[in-house]
Amino acid sequence: MSERKMSLIKRLGAAGLLTFGGILATRKIVDYIADWITYPLIQDQHEKNLWMLATSIQRYDVNKLIQTELRAGTDSFIERPIGGPRTFNYLDKILFNIAQLHKLPTKRETNIDTGVTIGPQARKPLRLKIPLLVAGMAYGLALSEAYKIAFAKGSARAGTATNTGLGPWLEAERKAARHLILQFSRISWNRDEKYLKQSDAIEIQFGHGANAGTGKTLKAEHMSGLLRKRLGLRRGQDAVIHNRLEGVASQEDLKELIEYLRKVTGGVPVGVKIGAGKDLEEDLKIIVGAGADFVSVDGAEGGTHGSLPLLEDDFGVPTFIAAARAAKFWEKHHLRGKVSLLVGGGLSTPGDCLKMLALGADAVYLGTAVLFATTHTQVLKVVPFEPPTQLAWENGKYKNKFKVEEGAKSLARFLHATVYEMEEGVKALGKTSIREVSKEDLFAIDKEVAEIAGIQLGYHEPKRKVRKYYPKF
Repeated sequence: MSERKMSLIKRLGAAGLLTFGGILATRKIVDYIADWITYPLIQDQHEKNLWMLATSIQRYDVNKLIQTELRAGTDSFIERPIGGPRTFNYLDKILFNIAQLHKLPTKRETNIDTGVTIGPQARKPLRLKIPLLVAGMAYGLALSEAYKIAFAKGSARAGTATNTGLGPWLEAERKAARHLILQFSRISWNRDEKYLKQSDAIEIQFGHGANAGTGKTLKAEHMSGLLRKRLGLRRGQDAVIHNRLEGVASQEDLKELIEYLRKVTGGVPVGVKIGAGKDLEEDLKIIVGAGADFVSVDGAEGGTHGSLPLLEDDFGVPTFIAAARAAKFWEKHHLRGKVSLLVGGGLSTPGDCLKMLALGADAVYLGTAVLFATTHTQVLKVVPFEPPTQLAWENGKYKNKFKVEEGAKSLARFLHATVYEMEEGVKALGKTSIREVSKEDLFAIDKEVAEIAGIQLGYHEPKRKVRKYYPKF
């Protein structure tokens, strides 16, 4: 051992000697483990080399690899509780104009009008303070009752509506909600007129972006007695969501249903929800022709609890394209101010929402973002040892740990913060109302996106009436 090391050891004493020895031993152990791991990686041929797993992941994609293994372990199908990983970046290629001199920004102290009316021609229009709605997420078939109540309370504080989804009617949800939209769908429950009469709007649901034209069965053994009672099912009876709405196979059938719901409810807005497909305009013709007060168009990025991965990953039109096509349909048929257009599917940020309004939507549905916002810091009660879904789902192990009031406050804050940013965006455009925002306020940095939306390209000077410009000095 060198004189320098010996001198150091003498100065450190016995405790120092132990510490120094520990460091040397640790270095030896780490070096041995590193060699043990590295040697076969750089020496063994591919068929015996563990690095083949890394190569497989790079070639195959982590999501696909995990899903392959999950499919190998089930006789049924795999469920992805929040939906699929599919995303599109169309909205990232759209930007807003800036009002500066050619057009001045709105004065900072100006109050921005964020109100929206759903079903303006209905006898009892649904008037909301903000253009953001809580999307339909089902109690029992997915979420716990506590989450649905939190959605109702949070949306009420923000002055907007929440949607029942496919789950059974909850009296507590109705009591907590300021505005409640009842989803009338391919199910046997929620049909009682006493429920219809308590609703502020009815949404006839034929499908949504993440579950295209298919049904679902919730087995009796997976239901609690309370859930079964609320669904109106007998002991041992499965809960079935059909892939078609019974009795509606034509525009005339749909018209009769809409008129019936109007009569029962005394004239609240009656709308229709669909997942956007290639034949979107044909579907819209039928819905509008049947006299719907509003239409909800759900893009392919929409999430759901119990759909097949195939439907989530490989079916439907992306939300941006669906919104752009629907908006053009509205323009062509002069529907603005007559029939409300609602858009949803993978939207989460203030920019996403304001862009949808600029394209032509009257309001935006938020689903997964609402679920995350409502959970907020309560997620810490289950992670890292359990996924957040164990806190939210009806059959979650830790659903009783969720605090309704805390969740409602988190949701209300999220909605207020999102709308605040949107208001500031409206001011930056030189406008005073969210309803004034239009395609004229947008430009694209991609030719394909510009063509789809029918908006200006950002790298071309806008076409305006030519006027002579004489600078003054």
